[in-house]
Amino acid sequence: MSNPQVVSALRRELASVIAARQAAKSDPKLHAARLAVRAFQAQRMADTHADQLASPDTRAAAQFFLHDLYSTADLTDRDASLERVVPAMERLLPAAALATVADAITLDALSERLDAAMADRLGETFAENDYIEAYRKAGTRADRELQIDHVASVGRALCELIRVPLIGSTLAMMRGPAKLAGLGELQSFLERGFKAFKSMKDPRAFVDTAVQRETAIMRRLYAGEAEPFRSRSG
Repeated sequence: MSNPQVVSALRRELASVIAARQAAKSDPKLHAARLAVRAFQAQRMADTHADQLASPDTRAAAQFFLHDLYSTADLTDRDASLERVVPAMERLLPAAALATVADAITLDALSERLDAAMADRLGETFAENDYIEAYRKAGTRADRELQIDHVASVGRALCELIRVPLIGSTLAMMRGPAKLAGLGELQSFLERGFKAFKSMKDPRAFVDTAVQRETAIMRRLYAGEAEPFRSRSG
């Protein structure tokens, strides 16, 4: 996509995320349930990808995925700030970096919608079996496939970003201007992702492994298998 198309998509997805989070915050019970769903999922993903979190080579990238792309923190203020600085982003960010941000926000918007549907069914307290049943009923398989596709897209965008000539020094040079433009947190997000992926021996293999595992779990969930979160590798 061209930069104007990326910016248009970014604005649309940001509006979706902000509306969903504001709706959840206006209902204390729904907000608490949403946080409970995200906490459960964050722990599940930490268990699924425990080896990637433990490995010195992939630890930073795994933490980036878990904490930066799937945070349990309240990001309402960040989103509102991000919405205000979209014009500055278009002016200051390299095209590859802008596309990476757009991919991440698109993933965030879809995850927020699916999490809200789960939270509405589950409430604040639930067991694993309750979660499994809600997963199968909230959203569709196509939604979940698209969510994983976006995870892959963000990961591959970062793989491409680290290949852009001089991108590391460009991001470093942008720290001052980005802070002045209100893009400090976004700049930090990009640098964390860049550093995490740049330090890996094979970032594409990391992304492929994570996507394959999440796809396998999604398929087991919809197939009605017992213990869908357990690895079948033994």
